Amino acid sequence: MKKSILLLTISLCFSLFSIQAQKINYKSEFGFRSENDSYLAGGQDRYYTNGLALNFRTALNALKFKNKNLNKIILELEAGQKIFNPQSGSISNSIYVDRPFAGYLYGGISLNLLYQSENNLKLSLNGGTIGPSSLAKEAQELMHKVIGFYEIEGWQWQVNNELAINASAEYNYLINRFANDKVDFTANSYINIGNTFTGTGVGLTFRSGSINPLFKSATSQSRISNTTTQKDLIEKEFFFYAKPMLNYVIYDATIQGGLFNKDKGPIVFDAKPLVFSQQLGITYSMNRITADFSVLFKTREVKSNAKPHQYGSIALFYRFN
Repeated sequence: MKKSILLLTISLCFSLFSIQAQKINYKSEFGFRSENDSYLAGGQDRYYTNGLALNFRTALNALKFKNKNLNKIILELEAGQKIFNPQSGSISNSIYVDRPFAGYLYGGISLNLLYQSENNLKLSLNGGTIGPSSLAKEAQELMHKVIGFYEIEGWQWQVNNELAINASAEYNYLINRFANDKVDFTANSYINIGNTFTGTGVGLTFRSGSINPLFKSATSQSRISNTTTQKDLIEKEFFFYAKPMLNYVIYDATIQGGLFNKDKGPIVFDAKPLVFSQQLGITYSMNRITADFSVLFKTREVKSNAKPHQYGSIALFYRFN
């Protein structure tokens, strides 16, 4: 009897291990992305000082659209806050304000269309607010108090309130993947239209390592799937990426104040029209988890004495059914 129970237990353990070892397609994922210049340990606390976004994604049934060129459709909900301050979060005199104090609180929805060609089109619509109603001052004060940073000062000079409505379209085109399937290049483009952010940009993404096609990759937030037949070509993605981009800024309300406000705020500036950015990062994705860390460098964004800027980004996502 004991022998039978032991054999049954061993068999059950092997069965459970086999199930866990299988490549399972998960339909949804939830996670966050946190951005902060302190992640680079450079002792800076300026300009785009903190950002936090919460994301929920779920894969829709692409077969209902009866488009043989369409591999996958992913619906995404996002809520977040971005916080901006001058060269420091503690400004005692307005003459030291080289970028406005500003916050952007938002929520939005997007649809990511991924094609068999590995190209994808992502359409997004966001709504929110800038100014005191974004609660950026309160969020920064709380964060500094919890962590034990210096005391915040200067938010009386932040931009004024304005409701924000912004739409964006992003298109990515696979240029080439080398024969060993370890390296590829993708052309990137986007356009933003709204009373908070309006502009466009073009760039290039280089990936090197263990990579999946772009309709099943952490790069395009598409590791989830609605079908049980679609399997990962590579179970574990682990790769380095570089993403240089040239951005043309038409309007940025976190620098210039609300587009439709006559009184935009005590201190605002014009935005520099051309901004070059370079993102370098590493991504690990397997089974339920995606983890990403990157650093982003930007040239000057403000027509003032403001300097170029850099910050770090950490993301973690969990997949489930």
